Amino acid sequence: MTVTYHSRHVTVYNYTLPVTVSHHAAHLVPRALPTQTIHGSIIRVKPEPAHRSTRTDYFGNNVFFFTLEETHNSLTVESLCTVTLREQNLPPADGTPPWEQVRDCLASAHSPETLGACQYVFNSPFVFTSSAVEAYARPSFPPGRPILTAVVDLMHRIHRDFTYDPKATTLATPLTDVLRHRRGVCQDFAHLQIACCRTMGLAARYVSGYVHTCRTPSQTAADYSTMLIGADASHAWLAVYVPVVGWVDLDPTNDTMPSVEHITIAWGRDYDDVSPLKGVVTGGGQHTLRVEVSVTLSPTP
Repeated sequence: MTVTYHSRHVTVYNYTLPVTVSHHAAHLVPRALPTQTIHGSIIRVKPEPAHRSTRTDYFGNNVFFFTLEETHNSLTVESLCTVTLREQNLPPADGTPPWEQVRDCLASAHSPETLGACQYVFNSPFVFTSSAVEAYARPSFPPGRPILTAVVDLMHRIHRDFTYDPKATTLATPLTDVLRHRRGVCQDFAHLQIACCRTMGLAARYVSGYVHTCRTPSQTAADYSTMLIGADASHAWLAVYVPVVGWVDLDPTNDTMPSVEHITIAWGRDYDDVSPLKGVVTGGGQHTLRVEVSVTLSPTP
């Protein structure tokens, strides 16, 4: 199955005082992947930047840099993309190696692929392992359990045990609080499952992107005609490294394994590596932020 989408991501900052100079970095252009083809992408900035450039970062993500040198009281960044997604063929979960074998393989990595995955085993700015995280993760990892069975079970548990609540957390909320209150948003649930995997010695990375919509229990992947159009913000999930198979995506917020409904923008150790838009400004005072994301079906190019 292939599905083509048109995505639109708009970020608007309004400042109480004039900004004289600002520098920004944006992760807004999707990655080209075996299961994801980019047909076109454009980023519009208002006011028009004095300087703009693009490059590929350490993780292979597309990064757009721009500088504003004229005084402004608002900033609008609009990203438009057309993307075709293809289903990924995954092996049966019970046919993947035991999680301990994967842990030991990462601990004594020799191949370039495994060495590359090792960087996602360690703590990162937003993801810290702890005894509380290990206690939560441990029931999904009994001895000898296939790794994909284990991480899917963990995904199910996070979806069942935690409540999606946009008012419960901020970027600064530590995982210990998320665990304690059992509430958060997609980035919290992705960070939590990443921390759980890392505390078991497994490699897990953070993935940012867009999702067409959240399916209802009665809908299948083919029921696109009955789905809502778009979402109102960026989405986040994770991927776990499985030897031979590669990286397998999991979305604990929606309790699903991403396929043709998730557009991948960027990945890294955690949110800090792939935030959609960040920067520094001179002036500005206080600010308000508005973000709109829509993902609609498009005819196949």
